[in-house]
Amino acid sequence: MATKTTKKKAPRWLSPRELKAWRSYIVASRRLWDAMEGDLSHQDLSMSDYEILVHLSEAPSRQIRMSELAQSSMISKSRLSHRMKVMEKAGWVRREICKIDKRGSFAVMTEKGWKAIVKAAPDHVESIRARFVDHLTVKDQEDLARIFERVSAKMREQFAAEKDI
Repeated sequence: MATKTTKKKAPRWLSPRELKAWRSYIVASRRLWDAMEGDLSHQDLSMSDYEILVHLSEAPSRQIRMSELAQSSMISKSRLSHRMKVMEKAGWVRREICKIDKRGSFAVMTEKGWKAIVKAAPDHVESIRARFVDHLTVKDQEDLARIFERVSAKMREQFAAEKDI
C-alpha cells in the first residue's frame, strides 16, 4: 500500500510590523468587546444578542431566514440556534416555519425585542462613540472602514465555504 507523503509548507512567520499590527488589533478589539459587553449588561443584553436584534430590526417585517441571519452575523447555525433559545426565553424573538417552502424557519423580532433594542441603542451608540469613534480622525475612520470591509468580505467568503451556508 503506497502512502502519499505531503510536504508541509513552512510557516510564514509575521514580521515585527505585521506582529505589531496584529497584536494591537487583538488587544484593542478584545478590550473594546469586553467594555461594550459591560456597557450593555444593565440592559440584560449581550453583544451577540444586540447584533442579532440589529439584523432583525433592519430586515423587512423584522424577520429573516435563520440561514441568512447566521450568514450575515457570521455565526454558526448551531450557535445561532443556541442564542435564539436564550432570546426566545427572554421574549425578544420567536421562530416561525417558512410557509412557502416549509424547509427553513424565520427568526422574527417580537415587540418586546423591538423595545429592548430601542431602549439599549442610545447607550450602545454612546459607548461606541466614547470607546472608539471619538478617538479617531475622519481619515482614520475612512481607512478602518476600507480595511475592515476588505477583511470582512474575505472572512465572509471563508465562513460561507467552511460552514457551507
